[in-house]
Amino acid sequence: MITRRAIFEGRIKPGMEERFFEEVENRLAPLWQAFPHALAVRMFRIEDCDDEERPIVMIQEVDYPDRAKMQEAITSSARDAARACTLELLEMLDGRFYHVISAGDRLSAEG
Repeated sequence: MITRRAIFEGRIKPGMEERFFEEVENRLAPLWQAFPHALAVRMFRIEDCDDEERPIVMIQEVDYPDRAKMQEAITSSARDAARACTLELLEMLDGRFYHVISAGDRLSAEG
């Protein structure tokens, strides 16, 4: 399994906090869930961040069976629609977003 995360770094513009997350939940989340081959989609609204200079507002995660399926998803029309919506929502954010990709390995509790 492979996980692609979108990290939304920055600050939501004053007075737009609730609207930003309403738009994410009502418009953007359904688009994320339509990505081909997505096994699971998660969104985390960050309540606090250690680094005040680089605060994280939100993290979105999508799990895929493998890198090839992820590549199909991020070149799909579903991703195009989600990207267009994301760019609209970024008008409410003083910041940026970027992606990180990781293998789905877990730490073992065995010892």
